[in-house]
Amino acid sequence: MIVIVDYGMGNLRSVQKGFERIGSKALVSRDTKDINSATKLVLPGVGTFPECMKNLANFGLIESILDFLKSGKPFLGICL
Repeated sequence: MIVIVDYGMGNLRSVQKGFERIGSKALVSRDTKDINSATKLVLPGVGTFPECMKNLANFGLIESILDFLKSGKPFLGICL
């Protein structure tokens, strides 16, 4: 399952529509259970890295994303 990380910012729907256009379903979520079970993870950009990190921390997502990165599964970070 492709999971697009929802941290309260970013072009979430545009990224999701891009996956739909190529025939792939993608779930937009900020639930750490979804992030942990994802086979592929997408972190959409917002253009301001400090604000991105602030929101990721506020939603408690940093550790789950780092664990995902350590797993070696495919990760796409967009415009960060």
